[in-house]
Amino acid sequence: MNGPRDILVTSALPYANGPIHLGHLVEYIQTDIWARFQRMRGHRCYYVCADDTHGTPIMLRAEVEQVAPEQLIARMQEEHLRDFTEFHIAFDNYYSTNSQENRALAEGIYLKLKARGLIESRTIEQLYDPVKNMFLPDRFIKGECPRCHGQDQYGDACEICGGTYQPTELINPYSALSGAAPIRKQSDHYFFRLRECEDFLREWTRAGHLQPEAANKLNEWFTAGLKNWDISRDAPYFGFEIPEAPGKYFYVWLDAPIGYMASFKNLCEHAELNFDAYWGAASKAELYHFIGKDILYFHALFWPALLHSSGYRTPSRIFAHGFLTVNGEKMSKSRGTFITARCYLDHINNPEYLRYYYAFKLNGTMEDIDLNLADFASRVNADLIGKYINIASRAAGFITRRFDGELAAPVHCPEDARALIQNSLDVAGPIAENYEGRNYGAVLREVMRVADTVNQYFDRHQPWLLEKDPVRKEELQLVCSKSLHAFYVLSVYLAPILPNLTERVARDLFGLDQGFNWRDLDTLPARIRPYRHLITRIDPKTIEALVAANRESLKPSTIAPAASRATETITVEDFGKIDLRIARIVSAELVEGADKLVKLTVDLGGAQRTIFAGIKSAYAPEQLVGRLTVVVANLASRKMRFGVSEGMVLAAGAGGKDIFLLNPDEGAQPGMRVK
Repeated sequence: MNGPRDILVTSALPYANGPIHLGHLVEYIQTDIWARFQRMRGHRCYYVCADDTHGTPIMLRAEVEQVAPEQLIARMQEEHLRDFTEFHIAFDNYYSTNSQENRALAEGIYLKLKARGLIESRTIEQLYDPVKNMFLPDRFIKGECPRCHGQDQYGDACEICGGTYQPTELINPYSALSGAAPIRKQSDHYFFRLRECEDFLREWTRAGHLQPEAANKLNEWFTAGLKNWDISRDAPYFGFEIPEAPGKYFYVWLDAPIGYMASFKNLCEHAELNFDAYWGAASKAELYHFIGKDILYFHALFWPALLHSSGYRTPSRIFAHGFLTVNGEKMSKSRGTFITARCYLDHINNPEYLRYYYAFKLNGTMEDIDLNLADFASRVNADLIGKYINIASRAAGFITRRFDGELAAPVHCPEDARALIQNSLDVAGPIAENYEGRNYGAVLREVMRVADTVNQYFDRHQPWLLEKDPVRKEELQLVCSKSLHAFYVLSVYLAPILPNLTERVARDLFGLDQGFNWRDLDTLPARIRPYRHLITRIDPKTIEALVAANRESLKPSTIAPAASRATETITVEDFGKIDLRIARIVSAELVEGADKLVKLTVDLGGAQRTIFAGIKSAYAPEQLVGRLTVVVANLASRKMRFGVSEGMVLAAGAGGKDIFLLNPDEGAQPGMRVK
């Protein structure tokens, strides 16, 4: 190991407008595990975060609750930190963006940008709610996405296709506050000239600061062309007023990431740290941001451009993770799977079960992860208790009962005992590499593989029979001691993921003064204390109760049951809404992991779309390329496990090999309407 590293780690700031839920916890658990691992290795690693407190939603909620915004955000910060703490998220500082440090830093960065000519003012047209008498923030405007035509999308970005746009580009917009159709009004706004940073950003995004898939995603924005960034909002607004611009406020996405700096600056004030050593342009420290892939645009384009242009250092790496699904779908209140951190703790009193399961699912990519509740209970019971804890619960009793807690010395061991310990120590390097790369699933697979070998060793030597034979007393001590030595090693490996459990193991079983450090691998223990019960299996009924507690009753549906829908009729006007177009299949490929799907890229006369079609049983990909077919062009995009499908290919048949694409006359051209 080289000398200690200076590391600053952040997670995205939770918005102070609602509780922490299981989707949020993916990121904070991922970050906390990584920071704990770095500290275990002897590095100086600081983990800071804060509540994101500004913007119109905070202002409006405070109005509804008839409290000042400051009161609302203070209460939410207390609740957020309480939940994080109970999940063993070990921040070095948890702060607020509504702080003097953040105000000073935001104003300072803005004035530096302005002095460099990177701020411009221009009059823009915005959407205005004539009922609420206010300009509508992006998130309070909804309508049809101008890119994929998905319905009920927000005014700044589409959750279906990931496209970004201006609120005025939405089709058929409406106010999410009043439901009124907004009107257009003009207002003076301030813009950061992001376009002038394009050369820097093109180089920076390809210099190893991002995961490859993240860098590839950013290419889409470069291809579309960077746009200057609107960093101002009109009153009424809860936030920081822009210097020398009365009635204009910093957009929340300008001061929110500056909150990372503000939280660390606050830490510096009471921990005697040097702020410039971590944030100055000449900083040698490492800076890492853990974020969700949905906010990559802000963190990988706007944020480094702001920092670089105002004289600060940029992040060493930005680590983006995927979304959380529960039982294979988005979290749902009707299904009882929109679960808050607090409700989880009310039903399952061990937060480390969730830490373990998330770690098992996480790797260093942007892939989504699924919390399958049945698998969650099964894996915790089978792995964590049935494999890992099982070693100590079976071996410790023999040592305390027959040998007064004394473990056999690690010398003169039989070959299989030496191999058991050596094998457990040999994986330290790969496990450390996987922790560093955030590939926690690989860490746990290796740990459980070793745990299997330890349990097999224990069963093979049958200590329950050795105890009955006085002649084999030394062998009994050796078998149980080597099993416990291996358990000790596994506990060191698990410490970043299971900090509370492993600290109890370290103190209560092995008599250490504190939790494990990586250097504890160098010295195996000589004694144990009497074993105490550590954790309990998850009862499936607990999971059922958790889901039931979160399920909301659905209002009577206005949509008829499926049986009656089959006989419903539609009018000619209804059918006229369907936009049937000729499309040429440009490319086709099989979808890994899908039984029926083929991924098609189709040309609609200059515009290309991706469509997933269930025709794999009837057509090989090479049979499809170049063919003309008919597609439903105005079908709302659908997010699938394999990607976003942007239409529907029309086919008919009984199924299996009897599926036939609807082929137009060969004289047809891509893009033509089918009448």
